[in-house]
Amino acid sequence: MEAELERLRAENASLRGQLEEARGAGGGAGRVGPPRARGPPGPPGGPVAGGELWGTSGHGMTREQVSRYSRQVILEQIGPDRQARLLASSALVVGAGGLGSPAGLYLAAMGVGRVGVVDRDTVDASNLHRQIMHPEASVGAHKADSARDAIRRLNASCAVEVHREGLHPGNAAGLVARYDVVLDCTDNAPSRYLLSDACVAAGRPLVSAAALGTDGQLSVYHHGGGPCYRCVHPRPPRPEHCASCSDAGVLGAVPGAVGALQAVEAVKVLTGAGEPLSGRLLVLDAWGGTVRTVRLRGRDPGCAACGDGAAWGPGAVAAFDYRAFTGQEMEEGPAAGVAVLGPGERVLAGDLGGVVARAAAPGPAPGAGEAPAELLGRALREAAAAGRPLLVDVRPAGQWRLGHVRGSVNVPYSSFWSAAQRAAAEAEADPAVRDAEVVLVCRRGNDSQLAARALQERGFTHVRDVAGGMEAFREAVDASFPEY
Repeated sequence: MEAELERLRAENASLRGQLEEARGAGGGAGRVGPPRARGPPGPPGGPVAGGELWGTSGHGMTREQVSRYSRQVILEQIGPDRQARLLASSALVVGAGGLGSPAGLYLAAMGVGRVGVVDRDTVDASNLHRQIMHPEASVGAHKADSARDAIRRLNASCAVEVHREGLHPGNAAGLVARYDVVLDCTDNAPSRYLLSDACVAAGRPLVSAAALGTDGQLSVYHHGGGPCYRCVHPRPPRPEHCASCSDAGVLGAVPGAVGALQAVEAVKVLTGAGEPLSGRLLVLDAWGGTVRTVRLRGRDPGCAACGDGAAWGPGAVAAFDYRAFTGQEMEEGPAAGVAVLGPGERVLAGDLGGVVARAAAPGPAPGAGEAPAELLGRALREAAAAGRPLLVDVRPAGQWRLGHVRGSVNVPYSSFWSAAQRAAAEAEADPAVRDAEVVLVCRRGNDSQLAARALQERGFTHVRDVAGGMEAFREAVDASFPEY
C-alpha cells in the first residue's frame, strides 16, 4: 500500500510539472491549489469565453448579462441561446399606460435589447393608480419620456426609443417594421385595427390586450398562421358599446396583471418557445378569480387585410380611414359632444347656483330597497307639490358618491329609460307632475341631454340639462370639486 501511495505522489508531481510547463512557468500562473477568485478573461462585462478549465456553448453573452439574467437563463424553457436571442431582439410598446407600463418594464427587465415606446399623451394624476411606470413627479410630463426614464432606471443596458408623435395611419406600417414584435397597449378600436393592419403589412406579430373594470383579455394575432385582428373582428363594435377607463373605471392591478402577461407572450414570440396565444383568447375575471382560454375563429381566407390575395401594404394602411370605419377617435379623451337640446333647453354651469337656491331643500334620499325608477317618481311628485326644481344627476352611483351638487338625486343613466317610463305613468295619475321643473346633470353634458329628451318625449314640459356637466361646474363654479 505504501509503495502504491508513493507511485501516485510521483505521478501527481509529474502532472503538475507538465501543467506548469504548458501554461508557462513563472509568476505563479500555473499554481495548483485551492480555488481562488478570478476576474473575467478581459474587460469587466466583456464576452464570456471561459477560463483555462471551462468554456461556454458560444452564447455570446457577457459575464454581466449571465449574472443579471441567471435566474431566468437556468429555466429549461429559456436557456442561454434563447436569452441571447432576447438580448438581440426588439419590441414596440404602443401606449405607455396601464398595460404598457408593466409590459414595457418587464420586457426590459427580462432582457429585450431594444424597446420602443409610442405615446403622445402626458401623465395625469388619475393615471397613477395603474400606470406604474410614472411616479408623482412625472405628472404633466410626456408619457413616452417618463417611460424611457423608468426603463433606464430599471435596466440601463436596454436601448429605449421614444416616439412622441403617437401612432397614426401615416407612420404605423413603417414604425412597426422596425421592431420584431408589437404590443398593443391602447384602449380604442381605431388603434387596434390600425396596429393589426400595420403588422400584417410589415409581417410582424401583434400581442394585443385590453383591461377595463376588473376584467382583462389577451391574444396574439398574425403569428404562426393564426388570424389577424380583422379576421376575428371583421366589423367594429358600435361606439356606444365601447367604454374607456376614464368613463367606466379600472382596478389598478388588473391592467398590471394583463400587461405582465403581454410581456410573457412577447417573450414566447421572440424566442420561438412555448405556446403563444395565437388563435386563442385569454379572459381574466379578476373579481371572480377566474382565468380561462377560449378558441378564436381561425384565419379568414377572405380577410381584407391578411386573406388570400389581399394586398394590404403600407400604402393601404396610410390611406384607410380608421375613424370613419369605427366611428371613434384614436386618442383617449372626452367623448364627442352630442347636440340634442337647443340653447334654451340648457342651463349654464355658472347659473346652477341659482337653481340650487330655488330648490331650497335636499333631494329625497332613496328608501330601503327603492329602485331608481321609484326614486325618480317620488322625487317628481314631491318637487311638483312643493313648486321647486328637481336636480337629477344621471352619472353612475360611484361617481355621484365622489361628489355631487347638493340637493340632487341620483338616477344613473343606465337605469334612466325605465325610470322615465315610470315617471310618465306617475304623470298619468297626477298631471301636475308633468309640469315639474327638472334639471339634469352628468359628467360632461352628453348623457344629461339624452335623458332630458327622454322626459320631453314623454310629455314633461320643463326639462333642461347642465351644459358641460360637472366638469363645467368644476371649471366655472367650484375648482375644489374633484377631478376624475
